[in-house]
Amino acid sequence: MQLSVKKPGAKTQGLMHHGVPRATLAELREGEQAVLESLHLEDGVARRLMELGFLPGQTISAARSAPGGDPRVFRVDGSEVALRRETASQLQIRLTE
Repeated sequence: MQLSVKKPGAKTQGLMHHGVPRATLAELREGEQAVLESLHLEDGVARRLMELGFLPGQTISAARSAPGGDPRVFRVDGSEVALRRETASQLQIRLTE
């Protein structure tokens, strides 16, 4: 598995990759699952999220959210982690069927 941490502002590959729909973690709806593809965050933030289980190839599911929708809770590696929409929008995912 190749670790892919990208700097903010780096170009993404679009919404399709080899015919598979791609999106960001912020777009995942409650109850849906996806596979994390890459993190487009500053090194320190990306490193902390990886310590919490947000590693490329890991399956993440969207759980509940605060009344205003921000932050959102995601389940990863047996834990629940709350992320603000701004951060979640920087994590590229591959939707699972």
